[in-house]
Amino acid sequence: MMFDKVIAAVDKNWGIGLRGRLLTQIREDQLRFRRLTMGKVVVMGRKTFESIQGGRPLPGRRSFVLSADPDFAPRSMEQAPVQVFRSLDALKKALEAYAPEDVFVIGGETMYRQLLPLCDEAEITYIDYAYEADAYCPDLDADPAWKLVSESDEQISFNLEYYYRIYIRERV
Repeated sequence: MMFDKVIAAVDKNWGIGLRGRLLTQIREDQLRFRRLTMGKVVVMGRKTFESIQGGRPLPGRRSFVLSADPDFAPRSMEQAPVQVFRSLDALKKALEAYAPEDVFVIGGETMYRQLLPLCDEAEITYIDYAYEADAYCPDLDADPAWKLVSESDEQISFNLEYYYRIYIRERV
């Protein structure tokens, strides 16, 4: 089972968060995230789920949450079902019912580290700024298995420069 896609917003050091929050919020990037993931399965860890919308699932998407915490039991909503998996094997088995292009890994750090080897594409918003961070996505530029295949023109939000990058895993 391949998860197909990772999606993340990273800073210059591949930081993704600080104290359970995103490093910054760029409206245009949030709209892009919504457009790309709408109607898809979004795979995340418990901390990421709890940080999104006060622990509510993303509307219009099916949330798959990996958590070993036996007390973790989020509420589903009709327009945003949530399924919790206690093991990576159980998550993989459930994802067999979905086409890989319908699955996005959306974080956090532990999920990126565990699932990135199972992905073939990464949609990265690269923010040209170094924030203070305590959570990171693996640096795809430093990993020879990943190749940058597309980069947007410079985007600007207020005085912040960022780029949309697409990386593809080169399988041998």
